[in-house]
Amino acid sequence: MTSAHLTEAVLALPETERLALAREIIASLATDESQKTAISEGVGRMEDIIKGQTTGLTESQFRAALR
Repeated sequence: MTSAHLTEAVLALPETERLALAREIIASLATDESQKTAISEGVGRMEDIIKGQTTGLTESQFRAALR
């Protein structure tokens, strides 16, 4: 199976399954426990935004928070 076929198959999955798969793939990239914790927290926050449980920042809010 080529990466294009794999991508097509993954994108055909329901949202909850895609989120679970994304979490596993991203977590597999971490090399130590602190990275795994940070990645897990970040993915959890993205899931909250995707599911509408929280709202993200606008670009101007994000830039203001960096100052």
